[in-house]
Amino acid sequence: MRKLTAAVLVAGAAVIAGPALAADFPEYPPVIEIPDVDEGVQGSFYLRGSAAGNMLWTREAFGVDCVVCGVTPTEIEFPVEEEGYGYSVGAGVGFETGTGLRFDATVDHLANEGLVATGAAGDYELDLRSTIALANVYYDFSLGNNGFGYNAAGGVFGYVGVGAGAAFNDSSIEGPGGAAVPSGENTSFAAAGMVGVGYDFGAVVADVGYRGVYIAELNNGAEFPESIRSENNWLHEVRGTLRYRFN
Repeated sequence: MRKLTAAVLVAGAAVIAGPALAADFPEYPPVIEIPDVDEGVQGSFYLRGSAAGNMLWTREAFGVDCVVCGVTPTEIEFPVEEEGYGYSVGAGVGFETGTGLRFDATVDHLANEGLVATGAAGDYELDLRSTIALANVYYDFSLGNNGFGYNAAGGVFGYVGVGAGAAFNDSSIEGPGGAAVPSGENTSFAAAGMVGVGYDFGAVVADVGYRGVYIAELNNGAEFPESIRSENNWLHEVRGTLRYRFN
């Protein structure tokens, strides 16, 4: 009887004390899922390769044409009658900031021939080989559904750019009737303006556009009166480029 009474008392105490003990346990909030950190638009380095077809034009060349030079050789103007055509290939390395601005340095090898300047003795034809090194800056802007402005998601985009540097020129000139004309090298200031469209695939970006390259002077490296030169030369290119990003 005593055992039964003790068991009843213990059970009763447990019933009474249970809710009080449960109230003493802390209530923990539900598990909070921490979202991934949004680091925003990030910059990246890239490599690039380009190929282009080109046309070379200048208004006039200058030289001595001994059919009309007389006793004292005098430099005269040779009007340019035909433009030259050729190609270029190039490579570069750059960095894009993730805001639409990007920067790169490029080196292009240029071949062009067929530019003809005419003097009193006949035609002078230029065969040009140049290495053009430029530092460039561009701005990319979206042409997709988001309208104008930079679109970090990729897709269709347009770009504009400018560059400045130097052209290392090797000029070979054929005189009237195949006459020998001294050939040689010169280094000149060069600048460029670019505009085009492209598609951003992610790691790879492709674009096609126009590049106008200004070459301040071309000359055959010879001393007067055998020198032939042209100033304010313009190279017009249609150029395709592939870029590969390192993220």
